[in-house]
Amino acid sequence: MSEKACPVCHIVTSGNACPKCKTTGLSDDFSGIVIIFDPANSAIARAMNIAEKGRYALKVR
Repeated sequence: MSEKACPVCHIVTSGNACPKCKTTGLSDDFSGIVIIFDPANSAIARAMNIAEKGRYALKVR
């Protein structure tokens, strides 16, 4: 099963719907993955407006 990214919150998942925002229109056209372990102390998480740990796509088309 291929991974897809949510165009709304950028979370990367292997399911058919986003586990975070419940969007069903996931995209398989994304680039870059960032893994956030500690969003409170991460400059990347702040820049991407990420409040929860997880795997996120840098760019979703």
